[in-house]
Amino acid sequence: MTQLFDEDGRVHPVTVIQAGPCVVVQKKSNGSEHGRKVQIGLVENRKTKGINRPLKGHFDKAGVPPTRILREVFLDDETIAVGDTVKVDIFEEKESVSVSGTTKGKGFQGVVKRWNFRGGRATHGSMFHRRPGSTGMCAYPGEVHKGKKMPGRMGGKRKTVKGLRVVRVDAANNLILVHGAVPGFNGNYVMVLKDSFKRRQP
Repeated sequence: MTQLFDEDGRVHPVTVIQAGPCVVVQKKSNGSEHGRKVQIGLVENRKTKGINRPLKGHFDKAGVPPTRILREVFLDDETIAVGDTVKVDIFEEKESVSVSGTTKGKGFQGVVKRWNFRGGRATHGSMFHRRPGSTGMCAYPGEVHKGKKMPGRMGGKRKTVKGLRVVRVDAANNLILVHGAVPGFNGNYVMVLKDSFKRRQP
């Protein structure tokens, strides 16, 4: 993340995302109008390792270099073909996008950090500082209800942030700057979709 200043001197927190270039590896269709999908791969500067023979044949058939990241998206454009390059210039400034990614994993955490519980008194001899407190009933039903806020693993889940505004597009360096924060850590892989793009089920 960084910040940008506009002409009025106001500061805007932005996240810099390297969006591409991506190559079209495969086109899929189940015969219906809403079943057209394309498989795209992210082209990176580092060398791709560990490509097995089935994947190598998959990329050789498309005539594209092997990529580590493959994703499928719905597409209405019939002119796009296998081997075409998708760049960041498909986005425009001031348009709204959604960014999906895996959040930071924080490991096993207690209820104060995970669910913002207030905790008990901090005075000496209290013996109830950061504990969850009572979790169940006595005789009936004698169990803990599902969904109870308790200690457990925190983070490391797939999340989507919608309605992020595109502040700037750098087509020369394949960079897109969006207003606000996105899920994940620095160097994490995310997926950027236009909010005007409606996800459909085949």
